[in-house]
Amino acid sequence: MVDTSDAWIVERTGITERRILKGEGLGTSHMGAEAVRRLLERTGNKPSDIDLLICATTTPDFVFPSTANLICDMVGVGPVGSFDVQAACSGFIYAVTIASQFIATGQCKKIVVVGADKMSAIIDYTDRATCVIFGDGAGAVLIEASENGEGILDTLIRSDGSGMIHLHQKAGGSRLPPSAETVAKRMHYVHQEGAAVYKFAIAKMAEVSQEIMSRNNLRAEMINWLVPHQANKRIIESTAERMGLPMDRVMMVIQKYGNTTAATIPLCLWDYEAKLKTGDRMILAAFGGGFTWGAAYLTWAYDGAARVRSAKAAG
Repeated sequence: MVDTSDAWIVERTGITERRILKGEGLGTSHMGAEAVRRLLERTGNKPSDIDLLICATTTPDFVFPSTANLICDMVGVGPVGSFDVQAACSGFIYAVTIASQFIATGQCKKIVVVGADKMSAIIDYTDRATCVIFGDGAGAVLIEASENGEGILDTLIRSDGSGMIHLHQKAGGSRLPPSAETVAKRMHYVHQEGAAVYKFAIAKMAEVSQEIMSRNNLRAEMINWLVPHQANKRIIESTAERMGLPMDRVMMVIQKYGNTTAATIPLCLWDYEAKLKTGDRMILAAFGGGFTWGAAYLTWAYDGAARVRSAKAAG
């Protein structure tokens, strides 16, 4: 489709596979709903147990209703509050930050946070700079009050709107609504200036991670896992290096899924769950279009291997 090769892609991005959602009329909500179903099965919860559902996405099914609304309907959650969060690749950390406040105040007992994006809907498959990077995917987590003192201990979210020029979708919003002209000019696809985004991503992901470590008196040797947004293998490696972390303590699934935007961090947690132990200290970090970036510090609340074994036995 474009002038490239597997070797070129792997060398520059670390990506060997991507998933693409195919099928007429299928959108982000269909992937998000499946992620929520699997989450509820894994955790032994019923749809009626959920008090709130938040979906982080850059590719909602519609301008309205929200993708979160659609997911609730598909899974049978509700009637409860549900809404979307749009912070590009940082959306999952933004959504987790919001969810943690509802738990902390006691307004909700169980919240599902979904990260989901159908990036193939807004990617130009004649543009080598972007089409080799992005894939489709969804992941979901359950956030509830801790019974053992573990959980989300601190979060940081940041943004800088002046970064818009480097990473955005030119048309389709209220500033430049869809028209025959915008479609003809291919303005409804992701526009990314790779060099500028790469520079900012490395600097800001490391900066916010180091800031959250500093204010929680954490040293590199105290961190069991870095869970970075899966934008590019080089960005992940550079962030880990600046934090002083070896790669064997860094979650990486970009080779399997590509950049799935808001879904990358929950997909990491899903794939690595069996390796996680109660009390593991983790830093989640992301950077996305906007620009947006953020980090979260948490300690893992359960034995992941036991949970996975239990789920397999039940399934």
